[in-house]
Amino acid sequence: MNRSLPLTLAMAIVLPFAAVPAVVSAHAAAAPMSHGMAASPAPSKLAQTLRTLWLGHVEAVRDYVLAAHGHDAAKSKAAGDHVVANAKQIAAAVGSFYGKPAGDKMLTLLAGHWGAVKAYADATFAHDDAGRTQSMQSLNANAKDIADFLSGANPNLPQPTLLSLLTTHGAHHIAQIQEIDAGDTAAEAKTWDAMRAHMVVIADALAGGIAKQFPDKAKG
Repeated sequence: MNRSLPLTLAMAIVLPFAAVPAVVSAHAAAAPMSHGMAASPAPSKLAQTLRTLWLGHVEAVRDYVLAAHGHDAAKSKAAGDHVVANAKQIAAAVGSFYGKPAGDKMLTLLAGHWGAVKAYADATFAHDDAGRTQSMQSLNANAKDIADFLSGANPNLPQPTLLSLLTTHGAHHIAQIQEIDAGDTAAEAKTWDAMRAHMVVIADALAGGIAKQFPDKAKG
């Protein structure tokens, strides 16, 4: 964990491993800013920090998916280790802001999301339909837990809006995995662009919610 980050910046990275709710489309459109949560104005330093961190999440997961599809065990392990290390960093950040129990809870939630995404990728590449179904069920259950946890911590992050944002994020992961498996590089390139753009949407929305909850700290 980069301990030079202000606590508001640390808390604001709690969403990168969000999962999908019960109904998911592999090509869901970007989630609207509704239910009273706005993406702006957000402090520029906070927003830029969150964008960098969120983009780092999808880059690490994509690295794993590509390596796993290519049967490169060494690269798969390195990418997976990167995802896990980032999850621990996020959990520590949450714990430093809300206390250790909250950090421990966040780590459990993040582990659940990553485990489900990884399982979905592995099952897809193994053509294991039962495994894909089971991993989707795990993603679905994990999504509600994450949305409940975050909305409970911050009244400016309504649960329905979080689910909408998480649906799109999860759908991008799923679409990307399917497209890589099919060798459809053109479609994956479009999904990759959409995924990164959506990370900016999530980062800015979360930065706005954090700024409302902690206006003085968010100025730093």
